[in-house]
Amino acid sequence: MTDLVVTLQCPDRPGIVHAITGGIVEAAGNIIELQQFTSPDTGQFFLRVQVEGAESSTLVDSLRGAAERHEATFQVHESNRPTPTLVLASKAGHCVNDLLFRRRSGELPIDVVGIMANHDVLAPMAEFYETPFTHRAVDATNKGEFEDEIRRTVEEQGVELVVLARYMQILSPELCAFLAGRAINIHHSFLPGFKGANPYRQAHTRGVKLIGATAHFVTSDLDEGPIIEQNVVRVDHSMNVAKLVRKGQAQESQTLAEAVRLFAEHRVLSDGDRTVIFR
Repeated sequence: MTDLVVTLQCPDRPGIVHAITGGIVEAAGNIIELQQFTSPDTGQFFLRVQVEGAESSTLVDSLRGAAERHEATFQVHESNRPTPTLVLASKAGHCVNDLLFRRRSGELPIDVVGIMANHDVLAPMAEFYETPFTHRAVDATNKGEFEDEIRRTVEEQGVELVVLARYMQILSPELCAFLAGRAINIHHSFLPGFKGANPYRQAHTRGVKLIGATAHFVTSDLDEGPIIEQNVVRVDHSMNVAKLVRKGQAQESQTLAEAVRLFAEHRVLSDGDRTVIFR
């Protein structure tokens, strides 16, 4: 019998943990991991529980009454079920390669149903990893058609996570709304920040001492969605632009992979514009 993961969110009040753990016991479940958090800003209570020995349908039925009493939303997941994932890409392959390698090696609990790109550059990589690949040149005249294909793929293949692995297109507000809470993007993080073309060259010119990466949920506010994971690495004056790029891409790959892992293991819960991460 597979382990199950229960995630729950509700207004904070006394008795929630007692009610939920009681429901788990009623379903013949044994708790092997429990994490909880109350947000002082929103007054919301968050819970993640890993359970062994219970049937999924029995556990759902056992928790439903307690959830209703506490005005809670909850989900029950099979912990060993890979998360169906769609990857969006352009030309850069470092993040895509890292995700596919980690998936193949068993490090990431995801099932990549396909890669959709606006260039064909990464087709050989997709072939090497035996992953379906489609591409279409995207411009203002056909962007809506490509986004319709993304939506159809998500719906038809039961995709639960869309990863923008250096996908260099801005999603429409409509697609952002459709994918709310299940699309993750990655971008570089510079201190100070640089936008536009050649950010690593800008960073080199300004002599930055830290570069990094941020993985976050996709929203219609570009690069401002709730943050899931961040990393930084120290750099110095001796590094040329090419070395800064290599350092930065390594951070992007690592940060995105960690964000995907946290999501796929049901360790990310949304708290307004922030996230609660149960590591």
